Amino acid sequence: MRSHRCSPPAHPPRCPAAVGAALSVALAKDKPITVMMAYADRLERLTRWYVQLWAESLGKDGKGTTPIGALGPVDQHSQLQLYIAGPRDKLFTILTVAAAGRGPRIAADLAKLCGEPDFAGKTMGDLVAAQGRATAETLAKNGCPVRTFHIDKLDETALGELLMHFMLETIIAAHLLGVDPFDQPAVEEGKILAKQYLMDAR
Repeated sequence: MRSHRCSPPAHPPRCPAAVGAALSVALAKDKPITVMMAYADRLERLTRWYVQLWAESLGKDGKGTTPIGALGPVDQHSQLQLYIAGPRDKLFTILTVAAAGRGPRIAADLAKLCGEPDFAGKTMGDLVAAQGRATAETLAKNGCPVRTFHIDKLDETALGELLMHFMLETIIAAHLLGVDPFDQPAVEEGKILAKQYLMDAR
């Protein structure tokens, strides 16, 4: 990932957060669901955070899109069939990291047993990297709107950039939708009721 200036006088098309927000809002009518799929276990919590950020900030006044978090190799096998052959109502974000060459290597006997002898010597990182690339390309080839983020080194700097990107993207999307991203009236109503029921409990 590379940092890009998004504050004035930045030109909006050169600001990835503005482009992402505009894409999400422009597609919202036909693509009311946005899927974030991460191909790294260390990004699983990020997908959950994104779901809360997007849903809580934009789901107001009958507006917003429904976010779904997914973890690459695990969820692609349970969800990809639906994503490609099911309703065309989703925008996809694929997150990948530099995983090639990392992790344990696949033993020759195990590769042969699985009917893939050429996998012998490949690392688990090689497999995950190939899956992430293949998923993004398959979605695109099947006419599904998809964007990719690749992180060369997943450290505190890269994670901070990702967090800031999606916070800015959410704020800009809220502006485009005409909603306040900083309140949560529906959540507050539930909290008030829960507190009342707790106090009434005997």
